[in-house]
Amino acid sequence: MRQKLGFALAGAVFALLITTIWMPRPATAEPIKLSYANFPPAPTFPCVQMERWKEEVEKRTGGQVAIDTYPGGTLLGAKNMMDGVMAGQADIGCLCMAYQPGRFVITNGTSLPLGLPNAKVGSLTLWHLYVKYQPEAFSKVKVLTMFTTAPSNIMSRIPIRNLEDIRGVSLRASGGAAQILKAWGANQVGMPMPATPEALQKGVVKGLFSSLEVMKDFKFAELCKYVTMTETAVYPFAVVMNMDSWKRLPKDVQKVMDDLAVEQCQWTGKYMDDHVDEAIAWSKKTQHVEIIELTKDEKAKWDKLLAPITAKWIEVWKAKGLPAEGIVEDMRAFARIYAGQ
Repeated sequence: MRQKLGFALAGAVFALLITTIWMPRPATAEPIKLSYANFPPAPTFPCVQMERWKEEVEKRTGGQVAIDTYPGGTLLGAKNMMDGVMAGQADIGCLCMAYQPGRFVITNGTSLPLGLPNAKVGSLTLWHLYVKYQPEAFSKVKVLTMFTTAPSNIMSRIPIRNLEDIRGVSLRASGGAAQILKAWGANQVGMPMPATPEALQKGVVKGLFSSLEVMKDFKFAELCKYVTMTETAVYPFAVVMNMDSWKRLPKDVQKVMDDLAVEQCQWTGKYMDDHVDEAIAWSKKTQHVEIIELTKDEKAKWDKLLAPITAKWIEVWKAKGLPAEGIVEDMRAFARIYAGQ
């Protein structure tokens, strides 16, 4: 009897082992794959912030999400970024709103010469402007974060020390910055940043009007040996997600991305400001770039010519039904708050 019981027990154990070995096991859940398109080269600040955001999302979701990044226009270019994301060609995209000034009117208001002092203040001002006004231009996408460049300055192949020097000079600029150059008497030429080095080499433009991190990131310091400090307009950026891709995400993943929105905005602004300081130091040390500071009287002349730009913007968009005065007042108020005034 004992022998039979032993055989029976041994058989049961063997059957259990076989079942355990050969029983189908639940497959480990594959991560959610997302594509993130960007248009400038990988070392530039919009792509640096992209990689930081990717790493934070992957880490904070515990590997639930895997993001493939595509810098340098390899998936979508600068001007078709928004429409490409809306069409699902990429799940996520980073766009510069200055390339389409008539499409992103409210958020492009940050390009007005309002005296935004740095990228961190500009970025927070932009984000809270978006949150308050919820522009129709973004109604078909999920906005993940926003940020701006640092204030714009002139990089040129010739020295520009006063208003006489800038008159008639062809300079690359986009969006609202075009009006600023026109007010100073320069000839504004619109083109994406990646096309500018060749334009400089061919003499199509004599310089550009942008934030100074590009002196190092795009190696403009090798071509432009002069920088005239004007500290004016910033360029606004947005990171947007295809709405269907957003809706398919689990709620906990959506929360991670929502929680990152303001943090990423602040992080990018600070990174940008620090990177500009680094680029100026690098340009002076390695490329012997001359930094031209306008005299107090000269700067006052330049600033006076810009005053009508904001007044005209208010007049035009108020006539088209936008609360233009309130938008400008809000931008100035946000800037004061985030500058600590």
